[in-house]
Amino acid sequence: MTRVFLAGLLLIFSAQGGKSEQFRMAVTTSFHNSGLSELLLPKIKSDTGIDVQLLVVGTGQALRLAKAGDVDAILVHSRAAEEAFVRQGYASHRREIMYNDFVLVGPSDDPAGVANVTTANAGLTAIALTRMDFISRGDDSGTHKTETGLWADAGLDPDGFGAWYKSVGAGMGAALNTASALGAYVLTDRASWLNFGNRGDLELLFSGDPALFNQYAYLPVSAERHPHVRATRAARVEDWLTSPASQKMIDGYTIAGQKLFVFNAQP
Repeated sequence: MTRVFLAGLLLIFSAQGGKSEQFRMAVTTSFHNSGLSELLLPKIKSDTGIDVQLLVVGTGQALRLAKAGDVDAILVHSRAAEEAFVRQGYASHRREIMYNDFVLVGPSDDPAGVANVTTANAGLTAIALTRMDFISRGDDSGTHKTETGLWADAGLDPDGFGAWYKSVGAGMGAALNTASALGAYVLTDRASWLNFGNRGDLELLFSGDPALFNQYAYLPVSAERHPHVRATRAARVEDWLTSPASQKMIDGYTIAGQKLFVFNAQP
């Protein structure tokens, strides 16, 4: 990852105004789509003086940015990839911050019968058997990694699917918009779904399977690998994200009366 490429990335959100210490954090599109960042970042700045600049990408891209030392920390949701990242020495640790869940969304008439299944794997199998349109993010994100893992658990391989399986290679918002336009099924995190305004004929059809658990974790980039990273600021941001102030904001964040995340950071 070159500095030139990084300069071309859009810094989606930054707390504005006043003198501050800058800090770059790569976060998932699902986290950003939830709207929670717009509440947390100004509070982080007011409490710590740190101006957190977000690079909104999929988990895979966030990990690549961190490996290159192009960000100071990441907030992502793919445990196996995160643990490998720590083992490889790119971060000293991963710190769990909050969780929600993934849900299966699809057309209200539900031709595959997803609303009648008892497991996520059965829902995906029903979609595959009926060959109903399914939208995959296809972007190496945490959501995409979860989806491919669910297909594998069901004994199915997307590489052998036909035209009904549509990979958009984009973020959660784009995948949901495509599903809405086509009346297709899609796996999404609950926060993005609740904050999605272009639902069309889509409905939440299945949730509640433990396999759909969606943990978000914070990983500071190793200063041993990349001495230029802002390690002290990364530690201060981590302290804030695991603080009572953070817990109050995360647990209190709702849309239409529904909680989007549950704080579960340990002291």
